[in-house]
Amino acid sequence: MPYTASRGPGRPPAAKAAETRERIIGAAREVFSELGYDAATFQAIAVRSDLTRPAINHYFANKQVLWREVVQQTNAAIVSAGKARAQDETNLLARLSAYFTAAMQADSEDRSAAAFLVTSVLEAQRHPELSDDEHDSLKHSREFVAWAVNDAIARGELTTDTEVDSLVEMLVAVMWGMGFYAGFVGSHDELKAVVRQFELLMSNNLWRLQS
Repeated sequence: MPYTASRGPGRPPAAKAAETRERIIGAAREVFSELGYDAATFQAIAVRSDLTRPAINHYFANKQVLWREVVQQTNAAIVSAGKARAQDETNLLARLSAYFTAAMQADSEDRSAAAFLVTSVLEAQRHPELSDDEHDSLKHSREFVAWAVNDAIARGELTTDTEVDSLVEMLVAVMWGMGFYAGFVGSHDELKAVVRQFELLMSNNLWRLQS
């Protein structure tokens, strides 16, 4: 009877490979956020992930390939998730808040996600070859805000003479400012409080102006 090798206990190779790949992506997100694209190296990522440099190369042929994978996963975790959550809401403020909530949830699990999104926008300005329309977080967030603002105008929530382009850019600036705050400045609880103040401001409940 021919001998058949047994795998024995433990995770199958496919599961281990997927786990290792995710480990590399998580470490790369942290290193890219802290050092930027130019200064980040496979060696630094290997140290952070407790793997060897050849192991990194086994999964990702070069730094740009790894960068694009991190962009794709982080964009899906925050931007795409935020957009999906926001589309279930029925007014502009609720939609913006839902979008921010997705970022807060990602921040509570891994602060590097918000930090990397901000870093990816900056690096795309420095290195146009890193830009990817399909996973361009700035472009997608601007498109989402424009949709939310135009829909608010159509439903009568905003006046028809609203300067759409300027309002969209203002909200995009606020959104990415909060992204920077989430990734590099405040704690999760501080970010939660900031978002709450933003909601009060947008709903005109933050202060009372003297007439």
